[in-house]
Formats: sequence, C-alpha cells, structure tokens
Amino acid sequence: MAYFEDEQEVYRYIGGLFRALLEDEELRAGLLKADTIVEYRYRRPDSEITVKLVEGEEPRVDEGPSNLEPELVMTMDADVAHRFWLGKVNPTVALARGQMRATGPIAKLLRLVPVVRPAFPRYRQMLEQAGREDLLEDG
Repeated sequence: MAYFEDEQEVYRYIGGLFRALLEDEELRAGLLKADTIVEYRYRRPDSEITVKLVEGEEPRVDEGPSNLEPELVMTMDADVAHRFWLGKVNPTVALARGQMRATGPIAKLLRLVPVVRPAFPRYRQMLEQAGREDLLEDG
C-alpha cells in the first residue's frame, strides 16, 4: 500500500516541505550552495517536483511539468522519498540498491544530504499538524 493516494498528496507534503525549507533563511543558504536544478521524478503515484537551487538567483519549486532544465534528475518511488524525509532512507545505500536512480552530478546531491537533515523533524511535524499520523507508520 502506497503512502500517498495521488500526486496532489505528494505535492502537498513533499512539495510543501521544499517550499518551507526555502523560507527558512539558514536552510535556504545551505541549499543554494548546491548551485543546481534538481528534478525529482516519482512513481506510485506519478508526480514530479523540480527545485531550483542556484546561487544568486531566486529559488523555485515547481510541481508537475516544469520549464526548468534540470542538471540532476532523481527517480524513485514516492514512498522512498517520503521515507527519506522521515530520516529512514540513506541515499547512498538507496542509490546502490537501485531504490533511487540519479543522472547528473551525484556529488552535488550527496552534498545536500547533511544540509537537509534538520528538515526531517520538520517533515514529521508537518504531517502531524495535517492529521496524517498514518503517514508516520511503516507500511
């Protein structure tokens, strides 16, 4: 059973987290050091989120098709992304196991991981505030 019913839930929770992270001045500064555009392509449900993290430019989060040209493309089940934001997926291991696939400069992606770790409790809190404790359970 998938965590998310449809792409709108992916956008609400994972897209919402990206937007919240970019509103936090400290996290925003760290994210912009990635100096890249990342497209996250999710399956089950099919959805995509493109995040512009380019130093000196306004960051942006696009849900659904985007006219941004990604430098890095991450492909995974939406469940893997959800579990990552709960702090339950190590991206290096997930890449090695094929649970995540990446094209482009993977080193840039891996540099983002320590920057986003503080977001893990924020994601959990966001789900709790939305009354979605069901998404906190392993399924």
